[in-house]
Amino acid sequence: MMKVSITANTFELTDGDLKQMSQLGVDCIDFGNGASFPGVKEEGYPDLDELLKQKRRIRSWGMDINRVTLPDITDSFMQGEPGSEQQVENSVNAIKVFGEAGIKIVRQRFAGDVIHGLTTTYQAVQRGGAISRGESLGFTKVKPETPTLGEAQLWRDKFREVYKRTVPVAEDYGVKIAMHPSDTPNHDTPFGGLGLHRIIDEFPNKNVGYIYCVGTRAEEGGSSLVLDEINHYGRKGRLFLIHFRNVRGSLPTAGGFEEALLDDGDMNMFKIILELRKVGYDGCLNPDHVPLMEGDNPDMNKNWANSNIGWSYSSIGFAYSIGYIKALLAALVEFER
Repeated sequence: MMKVSITANTFELTDGDLKQMSQLGVDCIDFGNGASFPGVKEEGYPDLDELLKQKRRIRSWGMDINRVTLPDITDSFMQGEPGSEQQVENSVNAIKVFGEAGIKIVRQRFAGDVIHGLTTTYQAVQRGGAISRGESLGFTKVKPETPTLGEAQLWRDKFREVYKRTVPVAEDYGVKIAMHPSDTPNHDTPFGGLGLHRIIDEFPNKNVGYIYCVGTRAEEGGSSLVLDEINHYGRKGRLFLIHFRNVRGSLPTAGGFEEALLDDGDMNMFKIILELRKVGYDGCLNPDHVPLMEGDNPDMNKNWANSNIGWSYSSIGFAYSIGYIKALLAALVEFER
């Protein structure tokens, strides 16, 4: 049965945070910031004892840790700077720690996986004044140069170098490495549609797959693309986590998009759940990038202006999304009878 997870971008969750999550019926927590784990700043990778303490604390509230994030692979490594190889070693050690802690899904972030400046970000105002992230191709009059084919291939070489080191270790420790698609999914981004698929072409190991972001992929091609990709990757058993969010518009159809509440975008989210069920997906649905609602204290990130990317105490938008997903899952059970 599918479950509900919530992204937390800090390791320091209060009892109030965990109490609210438990009351809302959250099943799992996804930790989205690899630098937030104790030990990363000091040693380069998480401290196992502190991680286990936090896991026991989360379990005491009836939840568990679902997905975590490895230390970042930064520009220095992607550009081949001397000494940057330690970043890969840190990721290898982090996978070992997470594996020993019984955490089965990790994400590796790569600098340069998004091409910035090709769209103009703006504040989208939706029903009742809810605020969300909008991006437009048309409002961008001066666009930056995009990578050449050769530059893109060099970037891909560095990506493969990391996966060649980390994938065997992940397999040994029973850990799945999940990649998130490029957000924003402009043409020729490393993990747009073609680049995303190339990951499992290059690394056919069953421990390699995706954090499949429904909203990001809809930004590239709408609901038909999302349904096709869920069917394709799901049949291969490569969907490890679903970022479950809705959008209005897409880059090819509208020249832009706006993030939306789950019931207020272009996609029928129940159809998305039906497609996931059809391919046997039984992991977590994570409502990320939730529009800002009155009274929210949002977790913001400058890379996604006007987008509420993770849990914060008394988050009204996340509470709404959690309830909506749980209702869809309840409806799915009755639908299948």
